[in-house]
Amino acid sequence: KKKTVSFSTMPNDRKINSTAACISFMLEGCELKKVRSNSRMYSRFFVLDADMRSLRWEPSKKDSEKAKIEIKSVKEVRVGKKTPVLRSNGLSDQFPDECAFSIIYGDNYESLDLVASSADVVSAWVMGLRYLVSYGKHTPEAPGTGHPSLRTSWISSVFDLADLEKSGRIPVSRAVQLIKALNPGMKTSTIELKFKELQKASERPGAEVACDLFVEAYCELCTRPEIFFLLVQFSSNKEYLGLKDLLTFLEVEQGMEGVTEEKCLEIVGKYEPSKEGREKGYLAIDGFTRYLLSSDCSIFDPQHRKVCQDMAQPLSHYYISSAHSACLLEDNFWGRSDISGYVSALGLGCRSIELVLWDGPEGEPVVYTSPSAASCVPFRAVVGLIDQHAFAASAYPLILCLVVRCSAAQQRLAAQCLRKTLGEKLYLEPPNPAASYLPSPEQLKGRILIKGKKLPPGCEDSEGEVSDEEEGWELARRLGQEDREALEGGGPRRLRLSRELSELVSLCQAVPFQDFESSRRGQRYWEMCSFSEVEAGRFANECPAELVSYNKRFLSRVYPSPMRIDASNMNPQDFWKCGCQMVAMNYQTPGLMMDLNAGWFRQNGACGYVLRPAIMREEVSYFSANAKDSLPGVPAQLLHLKVISGQNLPKPKGSGAKGEVVEPYVCAEIHGIPADCAEHRTKTALQSGDNPVFDESLEFQINLPELAVLRFVVLDDDYIGDEFIAQYTIPFECLQPGYRHVPLQSLAGEPLPHATLFVHVAITDRRGGGKGHRRGLAGRRGRRVREYTSTKATGIKAIDEVFRTATQPLREATDLRENVQNALVSFKELCGLTPAANMKQCILTVAAWLLHSDNAPSVTLNLAEQYPPMEAQGPIPDLLRKVLTAYETMIQTSRTLIESADAVYAKLIQAQQAGMDFHKELHRIEAKEGLRGRKLQKALESFAWNITVLKGQADLLKHAKAEALDNLWQIHNAGQSCGIGRNGSASPEPSRLRAPLEPIPE
Repeated sequence: KKKTVSFSTMPNDRKINSTAACISFMLEGCELKKVRSNSRMYSRFFVLDADMRSLRWEPSKKDSEKAKIEIKSVKEVRVGKKTPVLRSNGLSDQFPDECAFSIIYGDNYESLDLVASSADVVSAWVMGLRYLVSYGKHTPEAPGTGHPSLRTSWISSVFDLADLEKSGRIPVSRAVQLIKALNPGMKTSTIELKFKELQKASERPGAEVACDLFVEAYCELCTRPEIFFLLVQFSSNKEYLGLKDLLTFLEVEQGMEGVTEEKCLEIVGKYEPSKEGREKGYLAIDGFTRYLLSSDCSIFDPQHRKVCQDMAQPLSHYYISSAHSACLLEDNFWGRSDISGYVSALGLGCRSIELVLWDGPEGEPVVYTSPSAASCVPFRAVVGLIDQHAFAASAYPLILCLVVRCSAAQQRLAAQCLRKTLGEKLYLEPPNPAASYLPSPEQLKGRILIKGKKLPPGCEDSEGEVSDEEEGWELARRLGQEDREALEGGGPRRLRLSRELSELVSLCQAVPFQDFESSRRGQRYWEMCSFSEVEAGRFANECPAELVSYNKRFLSRVYPSPMRIDASNMNPQDFWKCGCQMVAMNYQTPGLMMDLNAGWFRQNGACGYVLRPAIMREEVSYFSANAKDSLPGVPAQLLHLKVISGQNLPKPKGSGAKGEVVEPYVCAEIHGIPADCAEHRTKTALQSGDNPVFDESLEFQINLPELAVLRFVVLDDDYIGDEFIAQYTIPFECLQPGYRHVPLQSLAGEPLPHATLFVHVAITDRRGGGKGHRRGLAGRRGRRVREYTSTKATGIKAIDEVFRTATQPLREATDLRENVQNALVSFKELCGLTPAANMKQCILTVAAWLLHSDNAPSVTLNLAEQYPPMEAQGPIPDLLRKVLTAYETMIQTSRTLIESADAVYAKLIQAQQAGMDFHKELHRIEAKEGLRGRKLQKALESFAWNITVLKGQADLLKHAKAEALDNLWQIHNAGQSCGIGRNGSASPEPSRLRAPLEPIPE
């Protein structure tokens, strides 16, 4: 009986679970659209011949012998719009990328371009064809015959272990539990239903199942077609990955460096369930699926799980995880103070906690965020808790923000309690007046800093008056708990402060903010200001550059508006983009804003400190938080995100009125500077059960990668009540490329067991300046005018002359980089790859074409040379000639870049350093030139812009040279491993190829 196969988008709900199933589907045939070079499409019926040697289509004007392609003539099967015909302007928007595929065949490398009704149909054809291309010549017999596969043997052995009575049958209940144990997260009802279906189909009802039925049920339930498709793509051994296959997958697709066969054997030993597979070094579909789901293959870069940033910069150069009303577990107005809120916040790596001190009923101060709270917490208990948990999650300094609302007498008790309980942890050393910046988190490890008011230097009394502009007064006004005369008097609010409490404040002295000019002239580095959300928002919109500049030296804290009586959160990105270090969040309130905060602070070992982007730290730099396009000197990047499928998605909360089925879609959001904020969604997966397939590609341009956060949100399109299913938030810098599973979380940030999204991530540099443009439109590329970054006039002749010397080197640097970039993209497109592909993939692809030919032209890579030429002997087809020409252009532009970069780099740095020599004298020169007001502001902005551009372009050139060297390294390695390299006894020395340019000092 011939086995048939169908897909989730086809009539019967059955999945592909073997190559045999794909070939069976091809033998039955289906309708596909054939695309002609004139951009017209024709529906044709495509079918695989019974002898599996040819692919035919009908109807056709050609005779039946011409309307076919012999499998042995197929060079390559490409998925997506990867040929000039499919990329042409007239067609590119008519169908999605995942519904297109091309067959490259014949000695002239012709392409048969096809469009299917769904991605599932594409997968079946591509898997089956790739299998036949690799093995068709050796296994012309019908699929599925012969020896049992590695997988079948393993599942049978599992069945035998469960067959305690050795009767050849086990109870259905035991079979269900067995599959559930092998595939955690699968619903019992789904497994039971599958057994009923198979028992009915085979006419073997009853309370027990035989081994063959168990194997069939397992294969249908536990095979994920998208992972099977991936395995076949990289496998050179039918239905499993050998060590070499796995190594290629890890290097080429997952972007891993330094992978060895020993490492691959370790992975097989850890994840392959079959004993035979582990012994022979084979990773079959179940082991491969387990590996892809494991923490070893996480989307989150493991390097960022520990502290990985420079922790020796001044404290003001970091974002600091900060809590507002940490002790309240509910909203601000009706909330109940609860001590566990502090433990929770500290456990999440929070490094700044707010304590509002009020007079307690028994003569001792208490903590709560408003007098209306149902209960209060003794200050002594809170301090004891902080002492216990301060450094449980992070060794870096903790800042206690004291907001004083109690009498001087109770302040003394609070100060004594802090000294006695915290002891040596309390940082009390006076600031060094000779220094210009705060100490670093590294220097302050294990210490607790007190942020608060300080008595003026001349005050000798045991207590004195200080100004008070902290948020507590606004809260008190709203609740009517304060002395009205003091509030309505119109003058600055005053506070009686005890000397004991004042003496605990050292590096975080709270002072009122006047304006940026006053701060520039008079504020000392250990003084810090707090801004209300409204005030900080006004500065962020009206003078973002000044706020960024202010935050280079001084700490600033932003607290939520008192109007947020529901304890909702502000968007921290609104203030991070301006460099504000401490954005106080209501940790007790889940949602988008808290997701961003929690996700953001995961990136440095969850230690509560994240180093700000260099462009926001350097003393002289131009950065506008509200920029609408790429920033000077910061390489913009493209994120290519493919959302493939979802696994074990839960129902939305509050959707009890619904049936079992969710109809999910995925939103991918980028949060960052305004130029980067974007959102794309997939189509809805209809009637898909718990494991929907999306198969959709999304693309984002990221102008400031260091400040960007990616958030996945899964929503239900057919909801009653709440539509939210799950989310996951990750900093852009922590993304790992390749095929990854996203571990989904609940609204409160808790992990959802076994709920994941399967995605593919690729990151490329954006080609050229200006707006991101669509790739692959070859006709437009030549006409696009190259944009050059240039310096701006300051209006000061001596300075402008210095910057003018950099005009030519800036043009040269752009030309060197863009020539290589354009050549690379052309070469990749001709190889049928995306711009996200690496050089190793390109060389392996060309080698694969040559290997799949009986009379292949002789093409070799001469690895004896540092810039290896690709040489052909004898006549070669047109496509291959174009590939060789594009390769030669790419090698020549890379050579020019590598050999010219150092000289151009030196000129840029020389101009930058000459400009910096003017920096200390800038204000004197401005006064001499008579610059004031707007002209002065413009001159300062232009000066900062020029310094940033020169450093940035030099940096970009340095990275471009390193990438070009890395590409050569990959060419040598790929040439040796795939057999087209010659004279290559060894790869070029890494030290010679990868010699970096000197880093540019900040």
